[in-house]
Amino acid sequence: MMIRSVDVLKAGSLTTVQDRGRIGLAQLAVPRSGALDAPAWRLANRLVGNPEDAAALETTLTGPVLRPRVACHIAVTGAWSPVLVDGRPGPWGIPIWARPGQVVEIGTATRGLRSYIAISGGLAVDPVLGSRSTDLLSGLGPSPLRDGDLLPLGTQTGPPAAIDYAPYPPPPTELKLRIVLGPRHDWFTDATLAAFTQATYTVTTYSNRIALRLEGPPLQRRHTTELPSEPVVTGAIEVPSDGNPLIFLNDHPTTAGYPVVAVVAADDLAACAQARPGTTVRLWVRPAAMR
Repeated sequence: MMIRSVDVLKAGSLTTVQDRGRIGLAQLAVPRSGALDAPAWRLANRLVGNPEDAAALETTLTGPVLRPRVACHIAVTGAWSPVLVDGRPGPWGIPIWARPGQVVEIGTATRGLRSYIAISGGLAVDPVLGSRSTDLLSGLGPSPLRDGDLLPLGTQTGPPAAIDYAPYPPPPTELKLRIVLGPRHDWFTDATLAAFTQATYTVTTYSNRIALRLEGPPLQRRHTTELPSEPVVTGAIEVPSDGNPLIFLNDHPTTAGYPVVAVVAADDLAACAQARPGTTVRLWVRPAAMR
């Protein structure tokens, strides 16, 4: 019996396995992890007939070269990336029928940063604490892909989507993030908070799955002391001692010791996953937080 699997001929710059993550384990100091651009990940799974929460691949700028050992459907969503099947252009955003031995290459993203590659049956790597996600901070889950890896596939459960194109918003060229101030916004003066929501920040090259690091007008603290470590959530905007804010993403630590000035709206976090270094970021306080 043929084992359902895919050969990784080339891994790409940073390709990881991701699903919905490890939810509800923060009290054990376990980060959530999971797909950073959850809508794109769910769409890729729907396109190949998988349950929405099946494990898939998340790329960072450059994608992998894959060779399935069995016939399967593959779909690529998220960042706009060229797709080649045996050297010929393949479709993006709709299911690809790949025969055994065909080579499917996902190239360098032309817009956005992270692509999602779903394969019919889902990736059947061993789960850790209820998730197959790679966590770059804690080291839980499978290691990032390496050349020569063999990825096991689960059993296909449904047919691929019968569509010609899946409408999906393009990755942003500028981030406009809604925020709610707190819990430690009282550590900053009113003038600093006003400037914070009017300034333009830039995504730096030090960003990763742990945090989106920003550079711009530094936030001056009202207090010079330090906080004891306290719990933080995904989307929290922490302000280190240099005053440049960072936005915690899925692999963030469960506690932090710098003040959190605000939290990004959950619906805006997927766009953060696609922000390349140099992307401009603007923040505005949600009206509900102003009442």
